[in-house]
Amino acid sequence: MRLPQLTAVELIKILKKMGFNILRQKGSHIFLKHQDGRTTTVPNHPGEKLDRGLLNKILKKDLKISRQECKNLK
Repeated sequence: MRLPQLTAVELIKILKKMGFNILRQKGSHIFLKHQDGRTTTVPNHPGEKLDRGLLNKILKKDLKISRQECKNLK
């Protein structure tokens, strides 16, 4: 099952549904944090989709969720 290609805005909406809050922004990178301590960084380049490799890294290492859980949140 392939990951969907998402823009940074779409991913941030999903992260907010999961309980993440925007912590800060430095340049084009948005830093988000969850109450349980998980953090992630999303590069925000308007009009561009995130690479599937980067999205996979965010899901597995930062969020610790499966691809199916991501699709269900969308």
